[in-house]
Amino acid sequence: MAGHSHWAGIKHKKGVADQKRGILFSKLLRAISAAAKQEPNPQFNPRLKTAIEKAKENQVPQDKIESAVKRAAEATNDLEELIIESYGPEGTAILIEAITDNKNRTVSEIKKILNENNAKIAEPGSVLWAFENKSGDWQAKFKQEISNEAKDRLQNLISKLEENDDVQKIHVNL
Repeated sequence: MAGHSHWAGIKHKKGVADQKRGILFSKLLRAISAAAKQEPNPQFNPRLKTAIEKAKENQVPQDKIESAVKRAAEATNDLEELIIESYGPEGTAILIEAITDNKNRTVSEIKKILNENNAKIAEPGSVLWAFENKSGDWQAKFKQEISNEAKDRLQNLISKLEENDDVQKIHVNL
């Protein structure tokens, strides 16, 4: 019964869970760093305060949070916030929010994911009109009805996009 130890099963499950948690931590810490660029004091920066609270909810260690704020205050790495507009299955409008240190790399990675899933990147402003920004969160102005098959393809596309470390949020007009 080689390879059937209890510890081996735990090790594999823990490895998968640790990898998912690491991806989530890096996304949350990037959001903190991007928010702290404006003002590193959360008392005067509501966006930073919200990002820190979300990180604490997801059990990000306090020293990592402080390090992300300090890194942004020192401005050693130039994180840039992007809003990428695209069209998905059956013309679904998609807004992709990303935070990156290399805009060209991130845009090309997202383009590749979109192309592999029969979606396409849109010109700036061509999708944004279908959304409105309500207190920092994008809401669809007009809901679009699509088939169940298209919903499945869209869900697959969203899960592929979320695997990218730079992607923070994805908004769809459904």
